[in-house]
Amino acid sequence: MSYQKRTALALASGLAGAVVLLAAPAAHATVVDVNYKCKTPIGDKAAVSPIDIKSVKSGSGYKLTMSFQKGVSSSPVELGKGAMNPSAVIKVGGADPGQVQVSGPANAAAIPANSPIKINDLSGTYTPKKSGKVDFTAGVLTIKALGTTTTCTPSNNPGPSLSLDVTAAGGGTSGGASASGGSDSLPKTGPLDSAVALGTLGGTVLLTGAAGVLWLTRRGQRAAG
Repeated sequence: MSYQKRTALALASGLAGAVVLLAAPAAHATVVDVNYKCKTPIGDKAAVSPIDIKSVKSGSGYKLTMSFQKGVSSSPVELGKGAMNPSAVIKVGGADPGQVQVSGPANAAAIPANSPIKINDLSGTYTPKKSGKVDFTAGVLTIKALGTTTTCTPSNNPGPSLSLDVTAAGGGTSGGASASGGSDSLPKTGPLDSAVALGTLGGTVLLTGAAGVLWLTRRGQRAAG
């Protein structure tokens, strides 16, 4: 194998490694059991539902979708189609603390009396004001039906259902971190970001090294000629 081919293979391998690092996921989601204590028109109720929160980048923000895998309350009477309207709060922690209001469609079919009320997926938009790592945790759930309001509050201090590295539109940062680094420094971010930066730096060094070798080889050939 010629020297030029070996150089090309090494360059391709280094770039492939950098691409793998750049493609590494920046989000971590998990299903969390949330123990809801509900204040209903007919007394207190309790139920546990696994909660899943997902995110999709949307413009300068993120569309959040909160999913309930089990019903969390019930009604002593049948709830006709469109009679139940759910909404909830997703608590935001980490670099950009706050909360996100999410809501969903009314029930598409009648819900029989004394049966678990299945909550449709709730969605809302989160727009970060600061860059960094944030987490999303299930908050208070509100169910409005037949002129009544049921409020369900997590009682087991559930952990986050989603962790996400976000970037604010204006480049805002938290903890005094600089939004941009100088020519002789890299942004101080998480371990994954550091690995990406190092991978990119490695690819740059490899490109420079390969270019230098080719330049020297061609210069030597010209000198020999």
